Amino acid sequence: MLVVALSVAVLLLARGCSSQLTPDFYQESCPDLLPTIRYQVQLAVNRQPRMGASLLRLFFHDCFVNGCDGSILLDDTATFVGEKKAAPNLNSARGFEVIDAIKAAVDEVCPGVVSCADILALTAKDSVVELGGPNWNVRLGRRDAKTASQAAANTSIPPPTSNLNQLISNFQSHGLSVQDMVALSGAHTIGFARCTNFRSRIYNETNINGFFAETRQPFCPSIAGSGDNNLAPLDSQTPRLFDNSYFDNLIAKRGLLHSDQQLFNGGSTDSQVRAYSEDPDSFENDFVTAMTKMGDIQPLTGSNGEIRKDCRRVN
Repeated sequence: MLVVALSVAVLLLARGCSSQLTPDFYQESCPDLLPTIRYQVQLAVNRQPRMGASLLRLFFHDCFVNGCDGSILLDDTATFVGEKKAAPNLNSARGFEVIDAIKAAVDEVCPGVVSCADILALTAKDSVVELGGPNWNVRLGRRDAKTASQAAANTSIPPPTSNLNQLISNFQSHGLSVQDMVALSGAHTIGFARCTNFRSRIYNETNINGFFAETRQPFCPSIAGSGDNNLAPLDSQTPRLFDNSYFDNLIAKRGLLHSDQQLFNGGSTDSQVRAYSEDPDSFENDFVTAMTKMGDIQPLTGSNGEIRKDCRRVN
């Protein structure tokens, strides 16, 4: 027990402490921060509605790799290989140019004050709001990492082939409960997936609505390498609206990804999926709670890390 306690203490010293995060962190140093980011997100989502889901996903993929520290935004350098080319992100993670634009807009009103990690957190929230989802107060005060890890990105982000036990284990390794996992999976009520990530499901799995599978097959040929980057909505009903229809889809066996359908496949999470399908307010409340917990994963605070001038490279 003593060894565990010491290990936790060392980790907190190295990474800062989530208790230092607070919604009013920039109240005096950057009072125009929130409306500045909100306006930029509105521009980006109005220009391309799919971008909202992409920006939300960036925050997920950042926090799951060594904490919410903006490391996913770093380009490769001579000293490290970044996370952008890791398997979960390659030809998939997008929206980096939007983050660049938001960073530039923020630095116009308060130069050198706001971290890229905090910009990711606020951008994710505003993307949800812009697409009709809940609003919440984001805890702020993160600083930016000075390095990134492709290896960690390859092992820390759950792949779409995950089964339920693997998903539960992965989320718990990040301090997130089973309830958090199901709620956060509801983010797939918006956005799209590439054919290469759902090909096996629509051709080889039995726990899938037959008509749903057939309607996806013309856009995703069975031959690997053919149409790999073709897109399909994760939520076939309302792909550009943040609502609870994702859970309706799972009950109807219309989950696009294997990992999605695992949440409703005769296992321990079936009841929670049903509850969210029947009660959208419950889903939104739990989603906000889980997003807040995820945003607290190993932040750099205090004197750790830095405030990057350019989100793509260290100072």
